[in-house]
Amino acid sequence: MTYRTVTPRSLAAVGALALSLAALATLCVARRIPMADTLVYRAEGAAVVDGTDLYGFTVTQWQLPATYPPFAAILFVPTTWLSLDALKVVFVIGNAALLALLVRLSWRFAGMPAGPVPLLAAVAVGLWLEPVFQTVLFGQINLALVCLVLWDLSRPEQALGKGFALGVAAGIKLTPAVFIVYLLVTGRVRSGLIGLAAFTGTVLLGALVLPEASGEFWTTRLFETGRVGKAWIVDNQSLQGMLGRLLHTAEPGVVWAVAAGATAVAGLWIARRAVVRAGLETWGVLVMALTALLVSPISWSHHWVWCVPLLAVLIAERRFRTAAAVGVVWTARTFWIVPHDGDLDLRLPWWQQVPASPYPLFALGLLVFAAWRTGPGADKGDSALVLPVQRAEAGSGVSTTAGTG
Repeated sequence: MTYRTVTPRSLAAVGALALSLAALATLCVARRIPMADTLVYRAEGAAVVDGTDLYGFTVTQWQLPATYPPFAAILFVPTTWLSLDALKVVFVIGNAALLALLVRLSWRFAGMPAGPVPLLAAVAVGLWLEPVFQTVLFGQINLALVCLVLWDLSRPEQALGKGFALGVAAGIKLTPAVFIVYLLVTGRVRSGLIGLAAFTGTVLLGALVLPEASGEFWTTRLFETGRVGKAWIVDNQSLQGMLGRLLHTAEPGVVWAVAAGATAVAGLWIARRAVVRAGLETWGVLVMALTALLVSPISWSHHWVWCVPLLAVLIAERRFRTAAAVGVVWTARTFWIVPHDGDLDLRLPWWQQVPASPYPLFALGLLVFAAWRTGPGADKGDSALVLPVQRAEAGSGVSTTAGTG
């Protein structure tokens, strides 16, 4: 029988994680964090159980309504089985566990070896990345969705049902559907169609269980961006939010539409080139995630939990300076420092625009970096960073090219 030796490094990692979790728990209790999104999810589940109007209620002091498809409300039914305090505890612990899973998936995605000591240390630090921290405080499901998407996309192309988890994630919250488009434009038609079928299944299940709510959501509520919140406040780190603040208008209109359209086309082009031309699935997925966050009408700061796999890929490529910059940008919380009470977000002077919109500005820079990274002369020799199907076939001596398009 052999025993693992407890090293000072492992003890330090365990201590750091325990201290980080204790600090987070103390903060939640001391500030009586309302976990507003958890309350919305619970109200959605209650509406399904009680047969009340799913899109007619508002909860919390901020008058928050339901904004997800009916399928998500069905999944939220178990939140009604617990008391509110117990549910908050479950969400905090669950999100901490999901962060650990996301770190593990990100390392596998980036091709880095995984060990318990680095994992514990990464989770201890990762809890204080602003998007992760806000996800915990709001009681959000962002980490769960990214785990579903990243797990599915990092599987080999021949894996049974690849694309299914991605379709389910899109059925819960529509934005992951962009990865179905990503699979199709990069030649993974089978996986893309499985994802589309799974998404369609969630829509049909929602219609079967909640026919009236489904009709209301897909014909009306889907197009009511204002239900989600005010697009111009600093919490919104999308292109629309940035342009609204820059132009001092709540409706950037045509300017935003043109910018979003151009970014979407450029992002798809870069993502396709990353996979088909350079064989870099890592950058293809990251570019698609950044593009979706940029062009979405509203991308709250806690939606940017994709910074976790981004950091993993940069570290795997030994781009430590860029990784450090990412860590600083997604930890500094500069947009909470600028004046943002009332409508002050729309009256920021030019020199406060950069700290008010750090995520979209840095993401645009990362798209430019990705275009260079995947361009002519891109390093394709690191087997840890190419498509999983290429790694499997290369091991058997079969020559292949990335994608089919």
